[in-house]
Amino acid sequence: MRTTQIFVRTGLTIAAAAALPLALTAPSAFAAAGGITVTATGSTVTVTTAACPDGGNAALLSNGEASFAQGKQMELTGGSASWQNVSTGVHTVAVICEDGTTAGSQSVTVGASPTTSSTRAPARGVRGGLGGGSEDYGTTTLVAGGALVALAAGGGGAWYLRRRGVRHRL
Repeated sequence: MRTTQIFVRTGLTIAAAAALPLALTAPSAFAAAGGITVTATGSTVTVTTAACPDGGNAALLSNGEASFAQGKQMELTGGSASWQNVSTGVHTVAVICEDGTTAGSQSVTVGASPTTSSTRAPARGVRGGLGGGSEDYGTTTLVAGGALVALAAGGGGAWYLRRRGVRHRL
């Protein structure tokens, strides 16, 4: 009975270890439902989307422009489009995929260029860095890690059962 419980717990641990990489690599609901991300850096407006795998068009609408056709249109290249030298104010970005579906629209505020001051950086300042947070691990890496965890759990269970059997033989 006790051996059965150990095998059941070990099996559940292995199943959880195998499912973890799959859960981490599953696309988020945002990516599945589409959507766009719009950013404004200085006078440059950029839109990115994963909702149009076959491409599409994006339009930047300024004040007074109400339809997609009136805006400054750009073709999506690699899921993104950008406009340079955009005037200050509130603009709307809309994206229509190649198949005619709307990926979304979003407002963005383009402000005046930020003023910068020339201050001297400390000689030995903090080295912040991203600490590995910017690395995008692929499915293969996560599956290999999960397999190593499962192997370790199975090896630990086998070692435990082997050691347990040795004590009773004495």
